[in-house]
Amino acid sequence: MIERLRITPEWDICIIGGGATGLGIAVDAASRGLKTLLVEKSDFAKGTSSRSTKLVHGGVRYLQQGNIKLVMEALKERGILLNNAPHLVKNQAFIVPNYKWWEGAFYGIGLKVYDWMAGSLGFGPSQFLSKEETLALAPTLDPENLRGGVLYHDGQFDDARLAIHLAMTAADQGAVLINYMSVDGLMKANDKVCGVMVTDMLSNVSTHPASAQTGSSSYEIKSKVVINATGVFTDSILKMDDVKSGPLVTMSQGIHIVLEREFLPTDTAILIPRTDDKRVLFAVPWHNKIIVGTTDTPVIKASSEPVAMDEEIDFIIHHIQKYLAKDPVRSDIKSVFAGLRPLIKSHSKNTAALSRDHHITVSQSELITIAGGKWTTYRKMAEDVLEIAVHKAGFDEEKPTFAICKTKNLRIHGYKKETDFKAPLYYYGNDELGIQSIIQEDKSSGELIHPSFPFIKAEITWAVKNEMCMTVEDFLSRRTRALLLDARSAMESAPVVAGIMAKEMQKDEIWVQDQIVSFNFIAKNYLPGNY
Repeated sequence: MIERLRITPEWDICIIGGGATGLGIAVDAASRGLKTLLVEKSDFAKGTSSRSTKLVHGGVRYLQQGNIKLVMEALKERGILLNNAPHLVKNQAFIVPNYKWWEGAFYGIGLKVYDWMAGSLGFGPSQFLSKEETLALAPTLDPENLRGGVLYHDGQFDDARLAIHLAMTAADQGAVLINYMSVDGLMKANDKVCGVMVTDMLSNVSTHPASAQTGSSSYEIKSKVVINATGVFTDSILKMDDVKSGPLVTMSQGIHIVLEREFLPTDTAILIPRTDDKRVLFAVPWHNKIIVGTTDTPVIKASSEPVAMDEEIDFIIHHIQKYLAKDPVRSDIKSVFAGLRPLIKSHSKNTAALSRDHHITVSQSELITIAGGKWTTYRKMAEDVLEIAVHKAGFDEEKPTFAICKTKNLRIHGYKKETDFKAPLYYYGNDELGIQSIIQEDKSSGELIHPSFPFIKAEITWAVKNEMCMTVEDFLSRRTRALLLDARSAMESAPVVAGIMAKEMQKDEIWVQDQIVSFNFIAKNYLPGNY
């Protein structure tokens, strides 16, 4: 990728940001035939896009808010994503437990509307359940005063794995994508943005001919269009364009706690429709654990490693205890992770009420910015922003095929129609064959990296060779989900991961030790206080 960057004099599209939005744009642009480059200052999906509730959904909460347009769009995109990535997206059944006399009819009718809105792309009809049927599907629900429940269907996925496979899809289509490449400034000609100045964060060796003699790792990239898709860091790029630029994005922090399966030993998830802060709370089976979340806490400063606050952890434990027969406590938490939502700024002080609709702006310099949105609608967001980009740059007149979006039926890398979601390597899809070939060459690579995880050593080799895995944290947080599933066990796994990565990347013992220290520094924030 670095070599292709070095020999390409100019790009059609340069995307800043390697989260869901940026990766979706890269897939769309490259599949249209545009010369596409994406740069990401850390790792793909390092921020918000790897810290979601792991749901591909229309958004029951947005239906409650009356945002019909967003729900309709998200339900359509949910169906498209299931068709295009059946190795990563699956049908997930949810129960809304009813403890008050009016809840069955109220939520039941709402979810029937949800079904109707999904139309032919629906995942299955909702249905009313008796108390006995509800407990049969979710036996650890608190039975006291339980009247019944409503069953409905939505989608579940692995967010970071989808991000990696979107990056690979874009690469399959001819795009160049580089992680750990920081944007330092925007290039302009006649007051119009014409490229970006970047620095390779991992190398002191220049990839730009002009600076090859100096050993600098900073260089310039020319592009006909530059798109800002940096999520919670949107405003920092806007400031690069215009120091007088006002804030476009406001942030809200959501956290999740991860518990052992014993607290919900079923394949059915639970939706609690209304918490004290007027959000919904989910308890969802995921990778043989239970994820419970999320909170909504206004945040002023963007961070690449947000940390859960004690009061947020207490909030989730307090609310989930009301619904489970066995009350989880802090010592039961295997990991806690926080993510920041990039919400479009408004005068409302309640971030839970802000819309997840996406917002596209074009500055006077013709920098295109896309902000807001949600994982489920990433493909539509990309299509919308490229309509503007293609027209702005005159690509539609130059070559009409550039104006045609191809992603509605574009299979995501790894596509595998029949997927056993209980199989340990399912999230690789067809790439599992590559993992198996590594094991055939070296039987020891089939060994587990840690007794608490299903992950094997061959996955480390695969990630380094094929998935641009550059650090121990890349592997334990996003190529696998070890850090999110069990933070302490992930820390214990770091030396094994670092050792194998060092061998593949030809790094020395100093690199190994630096990686272990760096990972542990991050991982300790995934352990709840007073653990």
